[in-house]
Amino acid sequence: MKKKTMFAYLRNAVLVVALYVVLSLLMSAGVIDRYYSGILTMMFINIIMAVSLNLTTGYLGQLVLGHAGFMSVGAFSAAIFTTTVDLPAAVSFPLALLIAGVVSAVVGIVIGIPALHLRGDYLAIITLGFGEIIRVIFLNLDITGGALGMRGIPNLTTFAWVFFAAVITIFIVTTFVKSRHGRAVIAIREDEIAAEASGINTTYYKMMAFVLAAAIAGVAGGLYAHHIGVINPTKFDFNYSIEFLVMVVLGGMGSTTGSILAAIVLTILPEALRGFSDY
Repeated sequence: MKKKTMFAYLRNAVLVVALYVVLSLLMSAGVIDRYYSGILTMMFINIIMAVSLNLTTGYLGQLVLGHAGFMSVGAFSAAIFTTTVDLPAAVSFPLALLIAGVVSAVVGIVIGIPALHLRGDYLAIITLGFGEIIRVIFLNLDITGGALGMRGIPNLTTFAWVFFAAVITIFIVTTFVKSRHGRAVIAIREDEIAAEASGINTTYYKMMAFVLAAAIAGVAGGLYAHHIGVINPTKFDFNYSIEFLVMVVLGGMGSTTGSILAAIVLTILPEALRGFSDY
């Protein structure tokens, strides 16, 4: 079994590197121009968001309607850091992404403590309220630019950053789900009362999955902010959270592969159909 596992990991690593090399060569040769490379970048950011939301909504079975709120926390945290601290880009950007993940995780803990004691529709309503509250807070803060948003954010997000961030996210979530912690999370999804009766600390594992998903969404937000260069709190509204939820539902609840494919399709499809907008 160990040999099969090692072979699978090695095979996947080779395929990932091969895909990265092929896409990089196509970009450098001009086959994939700047417009399509921008779509690719957004596609990998959406993959990160969909996979992280799938952890809570798919594997944990808790309906979260404010996932874009964690993305906004990470986006503004990273942007504030890179625009106020005078450090080389090679140092400031990784630190900004780390800060984005940590701040989003802390916010996830603050929201998760009261929210995860509830179930079903009540949890969905609280997370929806969080997404709206955080948006209104950012709209009224001077440091985030208020209603105008933040401008002049350095474009530090490259294809390599989003590609390997997506790969690492998929690896972390897949490994987590296959671990004993992941099995406990799935047990909670199947029957929370039975899981608790079996000795599983349901509050602890719900919080673990929720905070991990929040941290990953924060990193995605940091990548997004430094890709677009301009961020506005109104972008991270309820509709944006629903976009990621649709990706998870379309790909299949509890399926990481499905979330990846749905994120790819739902990123490319609007661009492919843009020419039919008049009809």
